[in-house]
Amino acid sequence: MSARIFSPAKTAMQSGKAKTGYWVLEFDPAQPRKIDPLMGYTSSGDMRSQIRLSFPTKEEAVAYAEREKIAYRLEEPKEAMRRQISYSDNFRYDRRTPWTH
Repeated sequence: MSARIFSPAKTAMQSGKAKTGYWVLEFDPAQPRKIDPLMGYTSSGDMRSQIRLSFPTKEEAVAYAEREKIAYRLEEPKEAMRRQISYSDNFRYDRRTPWTH
């Protein structure tokens, strides 16, 4: 039984950082999923794949995994590289690239 601990990224529908900054412990699948031949549904007999535990900090998630003797791998989040841009820079007389339409 192993798990991964990660901090989920913001969804594509978000422009801000709301509902981010928490950590999730998610179990790895113990058996592969299979396709039901009659209905075509994808199913699995692995009940742990339905469990997602949320924690406010990374330390609490790691402490829980160690306390319950769960092997885990920690995935650190990537920091977004954002440039500071200004609308007024579009109209500067000393622009780096010429204004074209």
